[in-house]
Amino acid sequence: MIIQLIDIFYPYVFKRYGGKYNIYRDLYERDLLAIEFRTVEKKLAARIKKIILANKEICYLTENSNAEGEYCDLLSIGSLSFFKELAKEIIAIGNEDTGLRLSRLLHNLTNYDKNKIRIGQKEFDMSRTYIAGILNVTPDSFSDGGKFYEKNKAVERALELIEEGADIIDIGGESSRPGAEPVPADEEMNRVLPVIEEIIKSDPEILISVDTTKSKVAEAALKAGAKIINDISSFAFDPEMPAVIKKYDAAAILMHMKGTPKSMQNNPEYKDVVNDIYDYFVETCNNAEKFGLKNLIIDPGIGFGKKVRHNYELLNRLDEFKGIGYPILIGLSRKSFLGKSLDLPVELRDAPTLAAETYAVSKGARFIRTHNVRFGKYAALINNFVENPESLIND
Repeated sequence: MIIQLIDIFYPYVFKRYGGKYNIYRDLYERDLLAIEFRTVEKKLAARIKKIILANKEICYLTENSNAEGEYCDLLSIGSLSFFKELAKEIIAIGNEDTGLRLSRLLHNLTNYDKNKIRIGQKEFDMSRTYIAGILNVTPDSFSDGGKFYEKNKAVERALELIEEGADIIDIGGESSRPGAEPVPADEEMNRVLPVIEEIIKSDPEILISVDTTKSKVAEAALKAGAKIINDISSFAFDPEMPAVIKKYDAAAILMHMKGTPKSMQNNPEYKDVVNDIYDYFVETCNNAEKFGLKNLIIDPGIGFGKKVRHNYELLNRLDEFKGIGYPILIGLSRKSFLGKSLDLPVELRDAPTLAAETYAVSKGARFIRTHNVRFGKYAALINNFVENPESLIND
């Protein structure tokens, strides 16, 4: 069973759910929440519906199209305080697991900005947004492939990114652009390890993330001083990855991708892109937790097996992923969905990237992975000033 907050008050989302649940009334009151219970046993759904209607709140049921006969989906609309009481009442009727899942979802949503994540010896407070500067040590990445392929240039660029305000340097030795071919582990290590070692030698306090799907590369990078593994496959490509991350007590970024870099843009389709990826993160985070991994970050994977419209919907409904309970990272920098929708070449995409990143921060992004660190910093600061104008009391 999956329980998810739905941003139903956007007209296009309401239209979709109105069709699913045969809703024929306007429900645009912004102080209400819409929460969906997916793949619920019909007997349990009937009991939950009875509680909801007894409290004079709104509830709809429909068949679950992915399950046979015994399961359905339930949508309820009400206040935060109502859902807190509903969780207690579900537990009281003997369905502790479901009640606790709902309670956990509400806790994750209301406490998102109060959470913290430890990376290395540093603690990151989720009341603000942090910047991961992109450093591609590759000959073929879509935006800057080849520019920093040589070790000295890569190290120089890393130090520039820190000077510009990066909190993390995210180093990649294998291109994940659409259509990219995989790189052997030894070649990937030859690209990234000398750069990691030289950066750490220059400043041991610099936090380094390594973008890899291979446990062999991850172990060598962590041993060299990296503190984060950014795995675009969420461990799907290498089952040994969780054990390596656990061994070094590292943080992990779990990203959603449909297929592989080579195949991911071959006409990707979703029933509901947000719900499908939400369900994916529930499963992948649960699996990571079983390995004892705690310092997790989730990335919906903008541009990784998504059409242009999918990327914009993920951006619009990004705050729904707060319900997973882990900080959200977003990578929008210079991506093709911006170029296609605005008819811009890659070298002219920094301004729309800034606009998209600013919006993403307002929707809950707490890490921005970007090429233009200065602009990413502006996105984070502007949102902080909007949310906390009193911080400018001495202006």
